[in-house]
Amino acid sequence: MPQFVSRFLRDESGATAIEYGLIASLIAVALITVMKSLSTKVSTTFANIGSAMP
Repeated sequence: MPQFVSRFLRDESGATAIEYGLIASLIAVALITVMKSLSTKVSTTFANIGSAMP
C-alpha cells in the first residue's frame, strides 16, 4: 500500500492532462470572443454594402 501511495504522488500525467484542458479552454474562449467581434463587424459591413446598392 505505501508503494501505491508514493507512486500515485509521483504520477504527474493527470496534472498534465488538466493543464492541456485549461489551455484548450482558454484558446476556445479567445476564439469565441474574436469570432463574435468579427461577425459583428462583417455583418455591419454587409449591411452598409446592401443599403448602398440601388
